[in-house]
Amino acid sequence: MSLMPFLEVSQAIALMGGDSLYQCMQCGLCSGLCPWPDVESPFRTRKLMRMAQMGLEGFESDEILYACTTCKLCVVNCPRQVKIVDVVRAMRAMIAESGATPPSLRPIMGSIHSQGNPWSEPADKREAWTEGQDVPRFDGSQEYLLFVCCTSAYEKRSQNIAKAMVKILKAAGVSFGIIGNEERCCGEALRKMGDEEQFGNLAEKNIKLWADKGVKKIVTTSPHSYVTFSQEYPEFGSEVEVLHYTQLVKQLLDEGKLKPANQFAKKVIYHDPCYLGRHSEVYEEPREILKAVPGVELLEYDRNRKKALCCGGGGGRLWMETEPEQRFSTHKMRQADEKGAEVVATCCPYCISMLTDSAKGENLDEKIQVLDVAEILADSL
Repeated sequence: MSLMPFLEVSQAIALMGGDSLYQCMQCGLCSGLCPWPDVESPFRTRKLMRMAQMGLEGFESDEILYACTTCKLCVVNCPRQVKIVDVVRAMRAMIAESGATPPSLRPIMGSIHSQGNPWSEPADKREAWTEGQDVPRFDGSQEYLLFVCCTSAYEKRSQNIAKAMVKILKAAGVSFGIIGNEERCCGEALRKMGDEEQFGNLAEKNIKLWADKGVKKIVTTSPHSYVTFSQEYPEFGSEVEVLHYTQLVKQLLDEGKLKPANQFAKKVIYHDPCYLGRHSEVYEEPREILKAVPGVELLEYDRNRKKALCCGGGGGRLWMETEPEQRFSTHKMRQADEKGAEVVATCCPYCISMLTDSAKGENLDEKIQVLDVAEILADSL
């Protein structure tokens, strides 16, 4: 039997961006660190990598290839520096080209294509969250474009994050504005699902929109948008400076432009979002913001910063079904309860969604609040 078909699959994965695939020596550290085995999932990173190297079939199922949350825990610890997330993305791109993307993700991809967001909401409702508020429109004269991600623009719970950011930026006297209905999704979810062609199209359209509007600096509400704009858009020609809001807010606090005054006397445990933490190495800014709020008693998970447990929502998993016992966010809420936390704080809309659902599922929603760092700070101003 010829090995050529298998080699062609392996080579295709490498050509689609997974070229570090061949550096993998099958040491198994990735599988040892991955949270999936701890919740009795059949997913094993090491096995997936070997199947990719050998060009073997059978990796494309929901519970194998699409189980990966792209949390990057395996990548930052890999002794061979294999870019495992890139390999997974390349494998998904190959599956997407063949039209075999999981059925649960196809409506999400279709919604981004047609409406510019993954929530199946009308494009002209993107700025509906601003109703009743005086939110400035970006006209080229302001210093920052506030990019409110799709989740914070459309999802009711997450809209509070966008509103909190407006309050914070106004309180600090920051010159900013939003573009609103003309904006489209950053494309992060599309790329992680494997739709490279549409991701490229979105990136080019967004970059052109920024150029036409005179955007030089962007502050994002979502770590996923932050990573996409700062680490991936440059390959499409973007030269815009990008900050996650925690980076900017920390600067504003240091400069004395924000002065939290109202007490928030609660035990707050901080959850590191994967895309702000391991993907961006932003660990201290959110913690420093929480410490600046009077009354906050900051707690830590046993696994935090580079070793933090993912919420389970990345890599398209936000839109896929996961059994309660297999939800990483469920285990995070249980751990928060064990620590005596009254609030789980984070700074990612995906994490907010996952943790909020798990709090309800564990009947902890009346005992432990799930709040964004921006919401806590805004209430203290």
